[in-house]
Amino acid sequence: MSDFASHPPALVVPTLAIGLGCDRGTPLATVQQCLQQALALVGGVLADVAVLASIEAKADEAAFLQLAAQHGWPLQWYNAAQLAAVPVPNPSATVQRYMGTPSVSEAAALLAARADLRALVVEKHKFRGPDGKNATVSIARMAAPLPHPDSSPS
Repeated sequence: MSDFASHPPALVVPTLAIGLGCDRGTPLATVQQCLQQALALVGGVLADVAVLASIEAKADEAAFLQLAAQHGWPLQWYNAAQLAAVPVPNPSATVQRYMGTPSVSEAAALLAARADLRALVVEKHKFRGPDGKNATVSIARMAAPLPHPDSSPS
């Protein structure tokens, strides 16, 4: 029997928290493309994603709900005050004006990762889809990985 057969492959532990922002009604394909581009910037893949996060005002955003359902990722929602309390490298006056916080994607990624600014590996990555809608993705490394849904305590 080969050595490989006697040792099962290790589970991949998702380690990335994804902060999401977008124009209202942005199609799933645009959000997916933005996410793929942002992951590529750090050599990440979809299996590295542990959680998605955004502002409560986007809790009904179809593309975010579809993306989470498609991959079985949990979604975490934060209110504007929670997001505004997080220091970020790219605050936006426009986001402040419309959402009541200077950051959605960067702050949400950091809150979901339970980490500070040092954990932010992809700052606000913007993508404008062929539909003219904008999506934004930020990525932070988890301070402590979420338990894998297929793992059980030993």
